[in-house]
Amino acid sequence: MSALTHRLNQVLDRLTSDELLSGKGLGNEIGFYIFDYPPEDELAVREHLTFLMEHLPKKRPGLRTKHVNLFDMVLSHLQERNLLDKAIEQARKKGDGFLLKALEMPLHGTRLAPVFERACDLPNHDLFLVSGVGSVYPLLRTHTLLNNLHHVMRDKPLVLFFPGTYDGQSLRLFSSLIDNNYYRAFKLVA
Repeated sequence: MSALTHRLNQVLDRLTSDELLSGKGLGNEIGFYIFDYPPEDELAVREHLTFLMEHLPKKRPGLRTKHVNLFDMVLSHLQERNLLDKAIEQARKKGDGFLLKALEMPLHGTRLAPVFERACDLPNHDLFLVSGVGSVYPLLRTHTLLNNLHHVMRDKPLVLFFPGTYDGQSLRLFSSLIDNNYYRAFKLVA
């Protein structure tokens, strides 16, 4: 059994545990968790997310879980603001660097926190699984979004599936790009 398979096999039990769902043992910290994994295993993790969404209601009846894909959320947000077609055209004409600069403010974590909150439908869900981190990079920086979600999520647990490494202090997207320090999350499984 591979190390990833061993870790993935622990996720369902961890997500349905009273400890995670009630925030026990967090020491007044927010209930943010990170499941980091080797980027080359992205497809296996996506498959496992599908498995989780199917099996969570069976394992813990009544648990209302929402899966938010950050890439899909950002695309929908840009489309709603009539920016998606413009962004694609600008990238074609002026390059990716220009596009990143132009979208920096509309996609900053402070502006995306309310978008994320709407995508989550917080009152009607108990647990949030977040994916799409690698796909949305470099349009969205994970640490910026997470730092702006503290007040949004309140006491509801959020689990970020992260293609890279998290050492409890910093996120390394694709295990090489440092995404600044982010120390307010817990590793979902070791």
